[in-house]
Amino acid sequence: MNPAERRQLARVLTELDGPPPGTQSPDPDAVANPYLTDAKLRRQRRLALLVAAGCCVILAGWIVVLGATLPRHFDAYHWRAVWVNFDVLLLAAFMATAWAIWRERQVLILLLVGIGTMLCCDAWFDVGTSLATKGLWLSLVSAFFAELPLAFLAFAGARRLLKATVVAGVPATAAEFEGTPVGTRGPAEVTCSLRSTPLSGHGLDEALPRGRAQRPAQQTA
Repeated sequence: MNPAERRQLARVLTELDGPPPGTQSPDPDAVANPYLTDAKLRRQRRLALLVAAGCCVILAGWIVVLGATLPRHFDAYHWRAVWVNFDVLLLAAFMATAWAIWRERQVLILLLVGIGTMLCCDAWFDVGTSLATKGLWLSLVSAFFAELPLAFLAFAGARRLLKATVVAGVPATAAEFEGTPVGTRGPAEVTCSLRSTPLSGHGLDEALPRGRAQRPAQQTA
């Protein structure tokens, strides 16, 4: 249920119940939006906005400082260790993603976002540090035909899975869904972690293009 539908439902319930005698009718928008009624949520939201705005200001100033002070050429130390350790972390992220795909867990959304970000960083620094060198063309080929396409697929899959999660609601625990076919998982109140929460909606089919996804309804038709 999207915010507009929640506000509409709040208005209908308010009209059906009616205010108690001698009291003022509550604002339906306030009923549908907890940020309008919960003081703790309002404080947390203000704090988050202040932190985000402060980070933007600090980062903008830091970019100016770096642009004015960094040298055009620098001999980096531990060059091999930096790249090898980065690729080890990327390998670990791919392994964790493969596990989440195999087990169909909600943590796959976070892992896909993380892998997409790491692949973009890999392409950026690989090409940037290869300028004016013989390895530039190899870096460009690997960036445009491997790293960036994989990053795009990871971001697109995470977006589809997140959208399916919002639409279907948070599913119940993995134990309650043991043996339940993917695509028949309904919403339920749950407090378990994303690592142990099964994918909602149509599972991994949500990460595929619509023409490729095999919906359970189509399979049984």
